[in-house]
Amino acid sequence: MDILRQITEEFKLREDHVQNVIQLLDEGNTIPFIARYRKEMTGHIDDQVLRDFADRLNYLRNIEKRKSEVTASITEQGKMTEEIAKALEMAVTLTEVEDIYRPYKQKKKTRATIAIAKGLEPLADVLFAQNITEGTLEDLATPYVNEELGVKSTKEAIAGAQDIIAERVSDEAELRKKLRRIYLKNAEISSKIAKAEEEGAKTYEMYADYQEPVSEIKSHRILALNRGEDEGYLKVKVTIDEDFAVRVCEVGFVKEGSITTSCVKLAVADAYKRLIHPSIEREIRNILTESAQEQAIKMFDVNLRPLLMQAPVKDKVTMGFDPAYRTGCKIAVVDGTGKVLDTTVVYPTPPQNKTDEAKRVLCGLIEKHKIDVISIGNGTASKESEIFVAEMLKPYGGKVRYEVVNEAGASVYSGSPLAAKEFPQYDLTLRSAISIARRLQDPLAELIKIDPKAIGVGQYQHDMPPARLDEVLNGVLEDCVNSVGVDLNTASPSLLSRVAGLNSGIANNIIVYREENGKFKTRKELLKVPKLGAKAFEQCAGFLRIRDGKNILDNTAVHPESYTATEKLLKLFGYTDKDVADRKLAELPNQIKAYGEVKVAEECGLGVPTMNDIVIELLKPGRDVREVEQQVEVRSDIMDISDLVVGMEIVGKVRNVIDFGAFVDIGVHQDGLVHISEISDGFVKHPSDVLKVGQTVKVRVLSVDVKKNRIGLTMRSQSKKQ
Repeated sequence: MDILRQITEEFKLREDHVQNVIQLLDEGNTIPFIARYRKEMTGHIDDQVLRDFADRLNYLRNIEKRKSEVTASITEQGKMTEEIAKALEMAVTLTEVEDIYRPYKQKKKTRATIAIAKGLEPLADVLFAQNITEGTLEDLATPYVNEELGVKSTKEAIAGAQDIIAERVSDEAELRKKLRRIYLKNAEISSKIAKAEEEGAKTYEMYADYQEPVSEIKSHRILALNRGEDEGYLKVKVTIDEDFAVRVCEVGFVKEGSITTSCVKLAVADAYKRLIHPSIEREIRNILTESAQEQAIKMFDVNLRPLLMQAPVKDKVTMGFDPAYRTGCKIAVVDGTGKVLDTTVVYPTPPQNKTDEAKRVLCGLIEKHKIDVISIGNGTASKESEIFVAEMLKPYGGKVRYEVVNEAGASVYSGSPLAAKEFPQYDLTLRSAISIARRLQDPLAELIKIDPKAIGVGQYQHDMPPARLDEVLNGVLEDCVNSVGVDLNTASPSLLSRVAGLNSGIANNIIVYREENGKFKTRKELLKVPKLGAKAFEQCAGFLRIRDGKNILDNTAVHPESYTATEKLLKLFGYTDKDVADRKLAELPNQIKAYGEVKVAEECGLGVPTMNDIVIELLKPGRDVREVEQQVEVRSDIMDISDLVVGMEIVGKVRNVIDFGAFVDIGVHQDGLVHISEISDGFVKHPSDVLKVGQTVKVRVLSVDVKKNRIGLTMRSQSKKQ
């Protein structure tokens, strides 16, 4: 296989760009670095495409490696032919390679291997050839009756020979390939309840007598069937027209007119029922599962990205408000850098309802610490807490505001060794309040400390292959951290370890160096950090920021390798570093356009894409790419699911986007579902095309089932619904 050509065709890229990407990856360059600083070499491929590219490259290389192993094994057995060699060369999947290898693989004890040991392979050859027209099967089998070898009769001899034929048919690579295609197109997957008497079976009521074409089943239903089967509540199977499948198997093996034809037909039917169907059924289930898992993992990616990229509330003294009922609301005040200033517990929610006391305590903290904003967790008692806080802040006339933040994973973080190391003096509940305050100040910096699987986005996270899920989610974390940039002088080890080219060991070394030597004044100083060599510096330097450093470019995404070129660019149009710091370069893009982009780039020794990136950074040094969210209006008349009325309009926040819709937090302790058919008046191919986690949306209540705790919502206009 020509891997270069294969990837070029699949990704529809230029061949030289594909060659460059492969070379850059093989040289150990990170994906964020390649995406940001090697655009001229790659044709401006973004980080997500690069990750798909790297995955595909790895898969194709694994195929080539496996082909070499299979070739060596078959050659060693002395069975390699031109036909096998060509088939291996043409194989484009690992499954095809394994199909070709199947007849030559060392088998465990099977009915066929037992028959071969009894000396019945020559008989199988005779029967399979189907060129004898006279005599009987018994006549052919008589010479192979041998009690010493365990063949006591002609019937046993024929049965053993059929077992050998059945295995040969089953091992035929082209037949399996053909049947696999037929199954994917024509087979059906079905399920029945296995343990109807058990309570858990109710979860799978819709799959009690379920059937759907394999070609049409959606990813979330595959995962639901798998989980039901794993838990023992469902029996799942893949079926196809058996007579048709057997006829497909007979093509190429059965020759009419011989006395052995009927024997071969029986062997082929046995091959299909006993060997081929169970095997292909497993393969189809695996294909469906792998596809569903990839789709589910993709949804984790799609949901996690906007959650991590929520706008920060920078340099504000923040009160973290962790709502609760009986145990009280935990409060933590942190300064603009996230340092804890104060903590307490108040009881404004049921059953205590000590609202006056809570107001007095919290207003005292607002005055004492000059609090700018209150961050309220969206968990239990969030709605009551939000209404209490909104009422409490009225006298401040908008000088103190509040935000409701997604607190998913806060409890996981508060009980982690990292939280215990950061805040040994506080108990678990107060650590949660600190985390809630900090995730408003900088969601990315705080969420990076939590296992992505605990953040609560996506579906069936516990059913995913752990290594693959971690690989993808860690890629999302890496992409987000590096697209935003990291303050070298304030970042935590968790955040630094996600920077391209760094790991937890080097991140800790940076922290130690910072503590011993004070703040970094230049990026070059990184080279003094133990174990941070030239390659790591090349990868990480552009993603690390130094505010108020010696060089204004150290507070931008301009890479140190381009500093000289950037200085030429500034000099060409008469600008200084002070002009950059004072943001006096508004005319620079127009000046470059008038001079000629290509000409400017050539004179400065840059490619045009890199030059344009540099200009963006020069216009706004220290800029943050994250967007600003608007505050959601509070409705005090909606406290619980029982307060909802069909037709009611509510503003909420998207909590999770899945294949069949999105869950929206409307402040009643239970998220409502906007089904894909209710997202828009027009056609929606996938919910993620329209909605993202954290997005503020206006919804209308479509249905309420208090008993089942289910809420149906719609975003469609009323006129369309009618």
